[in-house]
Amino acid sequence: MKKYDVVALGELLIDFTENGKSNQGNPLFEANPGGAPCNVLAMLTKLGHKTAFIGKVGEDFFGEQLRDAITEVGIDAKGLCTDKEIHTTLAMVHTYPDGDRDFSFYRNPGADMMLNKEEICEDIIKDIIKDTKIFHFGTLSMTHEGVREATKEAIRIAEESGAIVSFDPNLRPPLWNSLDEAKEQVLYGLKHCHILKISDNEIQWLTGEEDYTAGVNWIRERYQIPLILVSMGKEGSRAYYNGTMVEVKPFLQKNTIETTGAGDTFCGCVLHYICEHGMEGLEEENLKEMLTFANAAASVITTRKGALRVMPTRDEIQNLQKN
Repeated sequence: MKKYDVVALGELLIDFTENGKSNQGNPLFEANPGGAPCNVLAMLTKLGHKTAFIGKVGEDFFGEQLRDAITEVGIDAKGLCTDKEIHTTLAMVHTYPDGDRDFSFYRNPGADMMLNKEEICEDIIKDIIKDTKIFHFGTLSMTHEGVREATKEAIRIAEESGAIVSFDPNLRPPLWNSLDEAKEQVLYGLKHCHILKISDNEIQWLTGEEDYTAGVNWIRERYQIPLILVSMGKEGSRAYYNGTMVEVKPFLQKNTIETTGAGDTFCGCVLHYICEHGMEGLEEENLKEMLTFANAAASVITTRKGALRVMPTRDEIQNLQKN
């Protein structure tokens, strides 16, 4: 039996999210713990799964805050390294009236991109990767050479240990030297995953296809990925599996305030379903059940500020489904 259900590697950072204005009319920012891989793990932990995170923060106040935050929500932090020289990565999140957002990163460099292959090869981290059913990663840990090597080594260990590999590109164009380089690393991810979660705009950018099914076919012609999920924001989501496509409408809420973490929450719920049911022989009704639960969870998180600390419970998700 593997010790962990899901282990994720990647960025852990502070999301400064707008939270009103001061008496002088200046914007106020709240320092929320963030980073897509840990958001995914926080959702899984909330649903009762054993999870662990691999990444790097600075030896500073924010690094301590992040270590405390992930430990507090129940994510194993043994694989969280500390950099003595480089500060914890920060992101300023600007939220638009419809809840969509824009990011400005303070990461030149940031501690998350200082994770290296030697650290992955140390027994403590290697053993975490070997001991998981599912290994999850994105491309923020592939933007620079050192951390890219670390990510690829972790994928290699996961594959060797028979883990299901899950990938969410989570493209952030400002963090790449060029989008051609980003594309190259996304294609590496596609080559090594069993589960792909990709957003509507990412699949259009990657494949050049406006139509999502045409985009999935473009990917499938090149890579053997059993389960592909396309998250479509206000349009809901789709699952492509074994020649079947299932689409489920979203749960739109009047009280949506921001979309930070919605895709990660969705991804966490998909991995939860795979932890419980496995990857084999999924029928149309399974895919529908999986997407409906994941859409509902993503909808709940859009009504809250931040994501990692405020993931919905199973009851909250099911109540939204009923209503």
